[in-house]
Amino acid sequence: MAVNLTTPNPAELNAVAGVRLGVAEAGIRKANRRDLTVIELAPGSRVAGVFTLNRFCAAPVQLCKTHLPLGDIRALVINTGVANAGTGESGLANARTTCEAVAARLDIGAEQVLPFSTGVILEPLPVDRLVAGLPKAVSDLRANGWFDAAHAIMTTDTLAKGISKQVVVGGRTVTLTGISKGAGMIRPNMATMLGFLACDAAISQPLLEAVTREAADLSFNSITIDGDTSTNDSFIVIATGQAGNAEITDASTADYAALRDAIVDVSIRLAQAIVRDGEGATKFMSIVVEGGASREECRKVAYAVGHSPLVKTAFFASDPNLGRILAAIGYAGIDDLDVSRLRVWLGNTAESVLVAEHGGRAESYVEEAGTRIMKEAELTVRIDLARGDAAATVWTCDFSYDYVKINADYRS
Repeated sequence: MAVNLTTPNPAELNAVAGVRLGVAEAGIRKANRRDLTVIELAPGSRVAGVFTLNRFCAAPVQLCKTHLPLGDIRALVINTGVANAGTGESGLANARTTCEAVAARLDIGAEQVLPFSTGVILEPLPVDRLVAGLPKAVSDLRANGWFDAAHAIMTTDTLAKGISKQVVVGGRTVTLTGISKGAGMIRPNMATMLGFLACDAAISQPLLEAVTREAADLSFNSITIDGDTSTNDSFIVIATGQAGNAEITDASTADYAALRDAIVDVSIRLAQAIVRDGEGATKFMSIVVEGGASREECRKVAYAVGHSPLVKTAFFASDPNLGRILAAIGYAGIDDLDVSRLRVWLGNTAESVLVAEHGGRAESYVEEAGTRIMKEAELTVRIDLARGDAAATVWTCDFSYDYVKINADYRS
């Protein structure tokens, strides 16, 4: 059961000028499910992306890293069910075949196609089924295909994830729509997640790449479900340039700030949706660390808490065993941390309770208050390191019995 997340309303996923999407049932792993998506981009569209840092990165990720710098990307193709990772040279050959088949259907070059896969690792991609499904996906191409595409990229997700937003840039209304998938193997440096965000703004390639990196850092690289970094994670931002605004070429302008804020906002909401739909999740938790000497050390602490199985299982049980949070802070890797100055609060939208200060339990803290707060579906752990002005936030979820069940039975 996802935490305060619902399936997007198809009427609220806005078409983006210059983008068409089509889906098909290719039977890549299971029959009778949408598992193949083609996204066609208008000529002149600009594309930027960030990818997994896993050294075992999947064949489609390797090919994306080759094609993307060439520019003039005209199509994306996404399959679910099989990750095409840990597949060696044959996996690369299958990814190339996929691009060639899409290119032939759309009358473009194979190097103008970006491939994406998600699913089981160490299994060969049934490229013949994928290619056979392409005619249906291409014939299905339409501007209002975001809702179906959001469903077609799912694996263990329980709900599709999609968000739209509009913002005025240079006197023109710019539309942004994004979809994402992911429910497990999520942690910093991305993971088994895919995110695709398109807008119709005109923006230079260098600035699009800069805002993509920043948005990824503040969103998909600020979530964790189980601490595993997977092989296929990708986040792509597209700008078709069809909104009619003057091209943004200067990062110091109000137009860039407006577009940047909108891209970051949509990215954060898509990333949070992944956490809310984490495998077996019953709690959505914000780990807010402030008062750090640097943002990096704040992130270290936030991830130490967010990754801890002991912390996550305590939150699942609504058990205020909050010493586990202090333990995680202590092993986060800040060697000169003065724990006597540190403070920790537990809270939600209604209240916040001081849990720890002066190196131990806060004198005012009573366990009944902690229990009451931990029963909420959404809550915040706030940590003040008292050593600077930097801050960072990481979003995570609890560990439930269902997490084990889902991952034990994933291939069956």
